[in-house]
Amino acid sequence: MNFPTDLEIASEAKIQHIKHIAEKIGIDHDDLEYYGKYKAKIPLSYIDEEKIKKAKLILVTAINPTPAGEGKTTVSVGLSDGLNKIGKKAIAVLREPSLGPVFGMKGGAAGGGYAQVIPMVDINLHFTGDFAAIEKANNLLSALIDNNLQNKKHNLNIDPRTITWKRVMDMNDRSLRQIVIGLGGSNNGIAREEGFNITPASEVMAILCIAKDFEDLRERLGNIFVGYTFDKKPVYARDLKAEGAMAILLRDAIKPNLVQTLEGNPAILHGGPFANIAQGTNTIIATKTGLSLADFVVTEAGFGADLGAEKFFHIKCHYGKLKPDAFVLVATIRALRYHGGATKKGEFDKPNLQFVKNGIDNLKKHIENAFKFGLRPIVAINHFANDAEEEIQFVKDECEKLGVKAIIADEFLHGGAGMTELAAEVARCAFECGNDFQPLYKVTESVEHKLETVAREVYGADNVVYSQKAKNQLKTIYDLNLDKLPVCMAKTQKSLTDDETKIGRPSNFKITVREFEFAAGAGFIIPILGDMMRMPGLPNVPAAEGMSIDKNGVITGLS
Repeated sequence: MNFPTDLEIASEAKIQHIKHIAEKIGIDHDDLEYYGKYKAKIPLSYIDEEKIKKAKLILVTAINPTPAGEGKTTVSVGLSDGLNKIGKKAIAVLREPSLGPVFGMKGGAAGGGYAQVIPMVDINLHFTGDFAAIEKANNLLSALIDNNLQNKKHNLNIDPRTITWKRVMDMNDRSLRQIVIGLGGSNNGIAREEGFNITPASEVMAILCIAKDFEDLRERLGNIFVGYTFDKKPVYARDLKAEGAMAILLRDAIKPNLVQTLEGNPAILHGGPFANIAQGTNTIIATKTGLSLADFVVTEAGFGADLGAEKFFHIKCHYGKLKPDAFVLVATIRALRYHGGATKKGEFDKPNLQFVKNGIDNLKKHIENAFKFGLRPIVAINHFANDAEEEIQFVKDECEKLGVKAIIADEFLHGGAGMTELAAEVARCAFECGNDFQPLYKVTESVEHKLETVAREVYGADNVVYSQKAKNQLKTIYDLNLDKLPVCMAKTQKSLTDDETKIGRPSNFKITVREFEFAAGAGFIIPILGDMMRMPGLPNVPAAEGMSIDKNGVITGLS
């Protein structure tokens, strides 16, 4: 069977003017800031804390993914359409895509098939310029730092060797991970080591996603740690008087973006931090905007639940004072095959019940973790054409033994119509399942306790070991009085461990903390586990090689 491409499906959709989408959720079209006919920004004035208390927040996450991903965004969009299909007022509130993955291996992040947000091409490319604004704000601070180093009159006496702040760009480019700048003489600045992170991994992105309003944004930008002076005093962005100008560059980026699904339902896209090296969820502002405008908000947490959901619970819920009312755990038969040993190229796309039986423990671990947080999960089996009926039934039966419903999600081929059963169960559970969300640790506890709680309870590790470098950096965190912040684990998404080769549900393993970073402005500590990079590289055959544009501006290969 030849399925139409995402681009073909999106181009066939009867896309509505964005003002008509706004009318459905009570936004006056005069309040919108238009970016053409099909996308607009919503002012922060629509956030209503009283309405937020009455709305239901649905979190969508997944088991540990295959390299191809398991379709959380597609399920999230389809679930929102499904809720609207059964008469509920629902909005999908999601992250924005990064150009790095779009042109790398993963492709776009606007959903797929008949469960997409549109205009898909715009969303996957420059959209409303939020990422560009974040990039500019980040790099303005870099420019101010280097300017201060050579400024003889107003020099802060910064020791260049201690500067931790890096420049960013929204592209996968491994050659920029570690570089030297300022070569060519004194007119070109002070020579020093430097590097680039990808924009979604930047602290400015994290701050935008944590900030509750513009004043909070500016204060958090000022709290960014830069480095030390030669006499060992900490230097922050506020010492460089950078926060005002940085906030100006984010004046429009702080406002959520309104678009629509293929079925003409509202969707909000805003922010886009990675979940393996940042908090992996859309902005608090966007989530609260959605909760102010609808009865149900469907949002997602990136990668597996051990990363995105854990950070959603301990970071986003902490700062946003949010509680999920329902918890959807996406699983695919192919991912269960993968975790059961089908790791060779193409092997996990072929039916094999034994592989599914071998891999089911990965799903069971994530189900157990949900109960630890006081949530009863609903498993969404994201359906693929090569799923065998006996494989699907096995997963349903195993979930039922744990007191959990597993329901087919058939959004790719059928949109909201393929999600009505799941939508009805989610709506019921949001009111009747007795979910009583509780975090696993208190932020006031020690860094070691918080970190080790996540490692033991969420990952299933036996213990945690720290490198000498990590121990030294941990002392710095305590010296700077940053120890009362949540932890944001930087870990591979492919495994419950810090070793991506250990698939399934590993046991008898330890977690190694290689080093620590911290985001004083965003408000979290970053234990780095394993060989994590904040600047990805391109694969051997990047998706960019299959893309083209014709004389009429029609794009092909972007999905």
